[in-house]
Amino acid sequence: MLRIAVIVSGGGTNLQALIDRMERKELGDVNIEVVISNRKDAYALERAKKHGIATATIIKKDYANQQEFEEAFMAILEQYKVNFIVLAGCLMMIPESIVNRYENRIINIHPSLIPSFCGDGYYGLKVHEAALKRGVKITGATVHFVDAGCDTGPIILQKAVPVYQEDTPEILQKRVMEQAEWEILPKAVRMIADGLVKVENEKVRILK
Repeated sequence: MLRIAVIVSGGGTNLQALIDRMERKELGDVNIEVVISNRKDAYALERAKKHGIATATIIKKDYANQQEFEEAFMAILEQYKVNFIVLAGCLMMIPESIVNRYENRIINIHPSLIPSFCGDGYYGLKVHEAALKRGVKITGATVHFVDAGCDTGPIILQKAVPVYQEDTPEILQKRVMEQAEWEILPKAVRMIADGLVKVENEKVRILK
């Protein structure tokens, strides 16, 4: 069974997509054990509570140093016996010690077709602002494994979404969420739960 921690920073729409699929028994042998946020006011925490899912907050400035922060972070994961992590709108860098401990067991959803509009500084509306400024005709979302870099881990799934001339960043963000993110994140979790995803030579191989 995948015992998942979902890590969030904001509204939690991708979390909701996972919860909805889990409650409909569409995620396979999966349970969301805890939702963790680096913001106490993240609405995602309320979403979790409404569905009886445990919540926790981990805020770096609350700790005297990096080591104490990482130890507290790890303690939460161990408390809930987490064996898989999903970053769903998470705006904090995951400590390298946790990335190493959960190698190929952390995935992230990013609102672009990586390698476009990704890496340091590309998050939230900034991604869509950059896409519109560049004038791309197609954007989308990517689910990838998390490594020590920023949006550099092996790609699992991508889905393209059209860009229209009249789009604003907010309109484009909504389309990418509805047509791509909410579809491919649960799909990737299901594929991993079913043992269909393997990482070989830093690339993902999908088993049939």
